Amino acid sequence: MKLKIYHIDAFTDSVFKGNYAAVIVLHEWLDDELMQNIATENNLSETAFARQVSNDCYHIRWFSPICEIDFCGHATLATAFVLFRQNADLDRVTFSAKAVGDLAVNRANDDFIEMTFPNRKPKSLIEIPKELLQGLDRKPLEILRNQQAYFAIYADEQDVNAAKPDLELFKKLSPYDVVITAASKEYDFKSRYFWPANGGDEDPVTGSIHAGLAPYWAEKLGKNNLTAMQASERRGILQCEVFEDKVLILGKAVQYLEGIIEV
Repeated sequence: MKLKIYHIDAFTDSVFKGNYAAVIVLHEWLDDELMQNIATENNLSETAFARQVSNDCYHIRWFSPICEIDFCGHATLATAFVLFRQNADLDRVTFSAKAVGDLAVNRANDDFIEMTFPNRKPKSLIEIPKELLQGLDRKPLEILRNQQAYFAIYADEQDVNAAKPDLELFKKLSPYDVVITAASKEYDFKSRYFWPANGGDEDPVTGSIHAGLAPYWAEKLGKNNLTAMQASERRGILQCEVFEDKVLILGKAVQYLEGIIEV
């Protein structure tokens, strides 16, 4: 079987930056084991598989090199980029995912792509896992959690830049990942994301976690339009707009590779 594959860098306007994703558009689903094997072979942050339901509606599934993921923002952006590039008349697409429902994605101005995500603002914790506190190499101001990850909040963005957490301890927090974040001078806020139990050590740019980060910082900073920077080695910029029940995440993407795989 031959399948067309695209390698896209998301949340960036230049290759070798942002977060990498593979995109494969299918007519019919492959076996779960085969999709996981393809994602493991790709060894990218995420491989997205999309199956067309109608002209502008697709079912989507996301696989890290380790396991299937409930919600992935950068691979959704990458998939929309591929579909918009293939069809100049397509300005909106809806992705349907089992865990998060329907995600509307639109072309926006200046080559941005706008994604509508659920508002997943984190909540305070009564009990904080000792593995999290021990795994962080510096004490945060507070710790919260949403459906996806623990949020460690810091007073200074340099704490985010310099952090060297113990990822072996973070593995014990599964199924939750860990995001560290602080307000920023150049941007509204900065973050880094660690997911050793579900995908890898540090994710370059994580669109899904901004469905929680943006509402948190919107409240703290008193503004609903924010610019975020994920401070990984590859770095990525996200534009966020926060509403009561949703978060708009905007980013750009570029294509690095188009090819054929044989499985």
